[in-house]
Amino acid sequence: MVYSPRQTVFSLNSPTSAVIGQSTATSKKAAKPQAVLRIYSQGEGGKALKTVKMRRDGQNRWTARVKGDLKGKFYTFDISRGETAGVFAKAVGVNGHRGAIVDLQDSNPTGWEQDKRPALQSPEDLIIYEMHHRDFSIDASSGLNHKGKFLALTEPKAIDYLKELGITAVHILPSFDYASVDETRLDTPQYNWGYDPLNYNVPEGSYSTDPYQPLTRIREFKEMVQALHKAGIRVILDVVYNHTFNIDGSGFQRTWPNTYYRFKADGTPSDGSGCGNETASDRQPMRDFMLESMAYWAKEYHIDGFRVDLMGVHDIETMNLIRAKMADIDPSIFIYGEGWSAGLCAYPIEKLAMKANMRQLPGIAAFSDDMRDALRGPFNDDHKGAFLAGIAGQEESLKYGIAGCIAHPQVDQSKVNYSKEPYAGEPSQMISYVSCHDDMCLVDRLRASIPGITEDELIRLDLLAQTAVFTSQGIPFILSGEEMLRDKKGVHNSFNSPDSINHLDWNNLQRYPQVFSYYKNLIALRKNHPAFRLGSADKVRDHLRFLETKPCVVAFALENLQGIDSWNDIIVVLNGNKDATTVTIPEGSYTVVCCDGDINEQGMETMQGGDITVNGQSALILHR
Repeated sequence: MVYSPRQTVFSLNSPTSAVIGQSTATSKKAAKPQAVLRIYSQGEGGKALKTVKMRRDGQNRWTARVKGDLKGKFYTFDISRGETAGVFAKAVGVNGHRGAIVDLQDSNPTGWEQDKRPALQSPEDLIIYEMHHRDFSIDASSGLNHKGKFLALTEPKAIDYLKELGITAVHILPSFDYASVDETRLDTPQYNWGYDPLNYNVPEGSYSTDPYQPLTRIREFKEMVQALHKAGIRVILDVVYNHTFNIDGSGFQRTWPNTYYRFKADGTPSDGSGCGNETASDRQPMRDFMLESMAYWAKEYHIDGFRVDLMGVHDIETMNLIRAKMADIDPSIFIYGEGWSAGLCAYPIEKLAMKANMRQLPGIAAFSDDMRDALRGPFNDDHKGAFLAGIAGQEESLKYGIAGCIAHPQVDQSKVNYSKEPYAGEPSQMISYVSCHDDMCLVDRLRASIPGITEDELIRLDLLAQTAVFTSQGIPFILSGEEMLRDKKGVHNSFNSPDSINHLDWNNLQRYPQVFSYYKNLIALRKNHPAFRLGSADKVRDHLRFLETKPCVVAFALENLQGIDSWNDIIVVLNGNKDATTVTIPEGSYTVVCCDGDINEQGMETMQGGDITVNGQSALILHR
């Protein structure tokens, strides 16, 4: 839809030959396809004001030009498979079933033209904070006015909180228009993570203050981005191109049947997403759509990065084309994703953007489940622990994560959890984390895997886990609320659990002030010391050396840092055992900056090299 006061032009990609769903070989009198445009006065309900037959405008393209000023009206396309807002609606009515006729210039907040991405010298400088709009602000304890809305992230309290914590980017869970929340019933609590796409290029209405007004959600999303940018915080959008909410109701299927999806040999939908269908990025229409859609978010909404859901469903060629397109817009736009699928895809696995194929995806990162599970135990068994539970055997996987998942001469790849060959060519291809939205949060996992854990142990191990994440050479990532010792009542998959499970309890900041303080100081430590983000595989191999340790202990030295860091030699020891352990470090006089759940970069005490003692379930960081 391209609006002007004089006329609005509607274009649709859809077959212009043969009957939809019927082969001309089986019907000599096949009816010609037809595309119809309908104009409505409102976003939901009521009869069409005008019905227009669209004309063929080249192969697989239809056009309609409607004269007059249609601003404020709504539209649908129909090729006899049900009405739809189409594939690329940029504005929609309530619940997203009809496209909205708007002038996007009207959606720009004051000063939007001057909005700029915060500077980013290197991807390793990112510190990513994954958040769900509703989780972050819905609870009364948040003290925020726009609870569960985009605008919560424009409020000074929210902005000041994120700045004090020190994160440099927020990863917002799906914020496009999704299908599982009824926007006409927002007075009734409804919850979903949003991994059920309806309209990919429009912000979700339930996060706006008025889902009935098409421009409101657009303007408020831009105000959110603008406020975060002014605070020096980048915005990463979680994008879910691998599947749609369903097939028959999607804009893809209702405009160009069976073209945007993969099917198995028997004609049934392939389900690599685990959600009933999978899209076909290897086909030109879907590939073009992904490229255009991500470029649109980067340009229209000034988005700074993309987290690609189930990236392993998409083909390598498409992901590399996306990386190149984003580089043309702004080389600092960061792309990362899940290097796996949720099921078998109807496409050769060697051509998919799986973690094992990341060497073929330069400039794109993947989550390290190797490191995650080395710390807390396997994804498929909530009750099985690992390093944090004092169980030996995961040291090599943890070392692999600390090195940024690159090839390192001291990492025995045969002993690494899942990656028998290094998947990252550079450390910037590795996302370092211990928990995210789709699993137990860290507190719940510790409780589930360590029966009888005390609160003191819980806090010690929580801080130990994040110390491993933030001193690794990859890009650190934390789930919102971990810094205030969040829990989700033990729920493993809370995608549609109520607020009572998913909300952040801001009162925890008063209950556990030492936890927030540690996270804040740990983030500052990483930001202040480039040794923890060397940025290249060669530098990591030159300066990172692992020390000999006992089981369930990992220790490493960052050495010869002249010209890189204000500290010349740094030692980090991670002790997952309940008991204290002894580690031998190089001779010299050291300043302790992290010990027993406290961080002070100015120094806490001095210590001589040789045999040193590290208390149980804790990290020790010192520099010579």
